[in-house]
Amino acid sequence: MMNAPSKRIFVLYTGGTIGMTAGADGLRPDTDLVNRALQPFSDGLHFDWQVCTPLIDSSAVTAENWRDWLAVLREKLPHYDGALVLHGTDTMAYTANIFALALADCGKPVVMTGSQQPFSAPGSDAQGNLALAVAALMLARPQVLIAFDGRLWEAVGSSKVSTERAAGFANPHKGAAAEYAGGVWRQLRAVPQVRTVLPEAAEWSKVACYTLTPGFGSTEIARSLAATQAGAVILQSYGHGNTPSETEWVEAVRGYIARGGVVLNISQAAEGNVATVYAQGSALRQAGVIGGGRCNLETAVAVLTLYAAAGREAVADVLRALALIE
Repeated sequence: MMNAPSKRIFVLYTGGTIGMTAGADGLRPDTDLVNRALQPFSDGLHFDWQVCTPLIDSSAVTAENWRDWLAVLREKLPHYDGALVLHGTDTMAYTANIFALALADCGKPVVMTGSQQPFSAPGSDAQGNLALAVAALMLARPQVLIAFDGRLWEAVGSSKVSTERAAGFANPHKGAAAEYAGGVWRQLRAVPQVRTVLPEAAEWSKVACYTLTPGFGSTEIARSLAATQAGAVILQSYGHGNTPSETEWVEAVRGYIARGGVVLNISQAAEGNVATVYAQGSALRQAGVIGGGRCNLETAVAVLTLYAAAGREAVADVLRALALIE
């Protein structure tokens, strides 16, 4: 009997704690894990590594990085059975959301992972996360997933939730897509594919985020909105999307929208849902603010970055396609 051909997996190593080694001023990205970290999983799999130059701490990720990485993945994926992206945990959920939207039509699995401790550290979670990610690639689901601490997370809606525990990620509204232990999948559920089409315009928007706090917060944000160069703004409001209703605040939001800006209102609550429940939020709705429903911060950043330049309705259409708003 002939052996089945090996699956070819493209590995994009961007940096992050998983590959860091100790330096004089703390942990720094390193190439020490390249080629050796995935050797235990080479039976039936062939890994081709591409190491980003420079490797970065994910807290330094920029839109330019996203553009570069997407260009690489679009070039490589047609020639591979899937891609594994090694990424720092701090902004992994942001990048996963960008990938989920921008690669919606790629037809290949893209699995992202990293670790809370370096690969070479005693008792590191890196080896377990790599095993999980490889197992996820073998499922061959054509979507972007985060593999972390024995669970798979759908990119849309996921957030980093802990720096203290190995269970660093969660998807508060949707829960885990699967659990994996002892080489066995449990509670493996179907995850809908992201069905979005990028606007023809290649322009990406600069996105600013403002978190409301009681007291002086809305006054300061109102002043900032008058001067910001951002093409889109996220408001992290209270509860069901409630905000102050004083005239200066509402007029600042209205003026920003009148100048062509797009404003997306999301809840500060991890399981929040911006909805038309309270009269307190009506002033912003009437000003043209988009209610983000169950959209979390990471997804909001990705949606506005990629779609705000196409206008308010394009953003709302994407949120509906992602089942985040009605």
